[in-house]
Amino acid sequence: MEAMTTDTAHRVDGAPHVDGTGAWAVLLSSGRYEAERLVHHDTIELTGLADAARPRPGDRVAVLVDEPPRLVALGRVATASRQDREDPDDPLSERVEAPLVVAYTRRAFDEPVPAETVALDGPVTELDPAVFQELADRLGPPPQRRSWLVSLDLPIEAASPAEAVRLFWAYVQELGPRELPAFVSPSGDELAMQAFVLGAEANQDPEEDD
Repeated sequence: MEAMTTDTAHRVDGAPHVDGTGAWAVLLSSGRYEAERLVHHDTIELTGLADAARPRPGDRVAVLVDEPPRLVALGRVATASRQDREDPDDPLSERVEAPLVVAYTRRAFDEPVPAETVALDGPVTELDPAVFQELADRLGPPPQRRSWLVSLDLPIEAASPAEAVRLFWAYVQELGPRELPAFVSPSGDELAMQAFVLGAEANQDPEEDD
């Protein structure tokens, strides 16, 4: 089976890569950071920016978390915020704010780097391009990609294999990465298998806890 890859060349609104001239920092809440760290997403949507400055499609974005300030990802604006009518068929309906969509180009959720030199001014802050580049340089070159085997084993009582599979997916959807341990090992080295819960290595041997 061919290994699944998740990093692709960035596209803006489905178009080829476009270089924007602006540079920005966006600040994630701790809860949003944890959600982004647990499950892979190609983009992140930011809302509640009615009074914030407006990045343009193609602008570069540094994704940060606070306390202390850390850089967790880089991206480019895929869709700029705009005002849309709640009901497009009703010209009298209220306008609602469309989300700002940022497409990831580099992730560092597991190993964020310090960003204490960035002065944040709300959820979206315009950056000097030199400051953005200095942040990006802190990440260094992208790590080499390799193949991993990831598995999830659940003992399930059922009347048939088909029912067992349905129950399996029900448990996965209900419990998710916050409660279910996933087991990962480099391809060809199953003895190096590790268990992960909440996006971090977790000991599954109760004897070692004693």
